[in-house]
Amino acid sequence: MARTKAFDPDAALRSALDLFWRRGYEATSVADLVEHLGIGRASLYATFGGKRELYLKALDRYVETRDPLILEELSQPGPVMPAVRAMVRRFAAEASAPEVRLAGCFVTNTAAELGPHDPAAARRVENSWEYVETMLYSAFVRARAQGELPEDRDPRALARMLLVMLQGVRVVGKVSDDPARVRDAAEQALALLPRI
Repeated sequence: MARTKAFDPDAALRSALDLFWRRGYEATSVADLVEHLGIGRASLYATFGGKRELYLKALDRYVETRDPLILEELSQPGPVMPAVRAMVRRFAAEASAPEVRLAGCFVTNTAAELGPHDPAAARRVENSWEYVETMLYSAFVRARAQGELPEDRDPRALARMLLVMLQGVRVVGKVSDDPARVRDAAEQALALLPRI
């Protein structure tokens, strides 16, 4: 008869995500993970493969739970530009909120820490960014079709501008204790978009 695991792998993954998100990859040791997850080292390796594999699974879980929120925000029926504005303001508010600020965005953190030298992590970051860009692009195409965006505005370029700005907001928000810096930047980016 096969033995059952003495722990919940899904709960352990959520716990690992929390630890990696707060500390980062390099500052989290296997011993830290074993203690935080409350599992043995052998169970960690048998279930997740090791620290790097566990980190990548935690990153996948983060993206699975966060990226669909953008689709939900931007695909509501009706005018598009108010939804884009609300999404940008949500990013800015989260980036400067004291309870979220220090952790930052797990995707952005991964881009800065592992992206330059870990192809698997960089690919996941790029996939997440591509998703956000595609959601924004689709929203701007819809906005143009609905007459909210002038014909001479490039939906792809606008989507890329907002993607880069949102990532910058996440980085600055993580370090700066001045919420106005992030809010002002977001509002200036929004000022480049047409109002309806």
